[in-house]
Amino acid sequence: MELTRLAVASGNKNKIREIKELFGGVELVTLDELGFKGEIAETGKSFRANAKIKAEYIAEKYKLPALSDDSGLCVMGLNGAPGIYSARFSGEGEAANRKLLLKRLENVPDRRAYFECAVCVYFPEGKMLFGEGRTYGRILFEEIGSNGFGYDPLFFSDDLKKSFGLATEEEKNSVSHRFRALQDLKSKLL
Repeated sequence: MELTRLAVASGNKNKIREIKELFGGVELVTLDELGFKGEIAETGKSFRANAKIKAEYIAEKYKLPALSDDSGLCVMGLNGAPGIYSARFSGEGEAANRKLLLKRLENVPDRRAYFECAVCVYFPEGKMLFGEGRTYGRILFEEIGSNGFGYDPLFFSDDLKKSFGLATEEEKNSVSHRFRALQDLKSKLL
């Protein structure tokens, strides 16, 4: 499927940079460039549903293919929480989210975890494609490193054998859930 222009339904500069690296020949249009202000309510019950909601909204509003993702951290010992609520786990931002996660895990022996990402490209005529990816690890007992964002300083990557907080951007991107989801999507677009 030929894709020359793609709206990215995200304001996150880290995500946009990652998408740009993978979709080199495609012109990416940001929400700012479209003049979109506001929020799109993530009312889905899964990462995939939330990715579709955002991509569909932007594709239909601006009449061009749109890509969106939804992702989060799933901790086995917390029955998959924070999951789709990862970004708003504490309601008070990234540092508070990490603090709450450590508090909830105080007496939980199973600290295995994974980041999951679902990406959706939605075309104005209603066709859509999904990509999905995961990266596995465990939650540390304290923050290690200051690189990345979100839960990165607490996540020990099985692939990298270190905290995402210690990983360079290139190291993290090479094994990240978003990278894997975008690769999965890209393979379906070709």
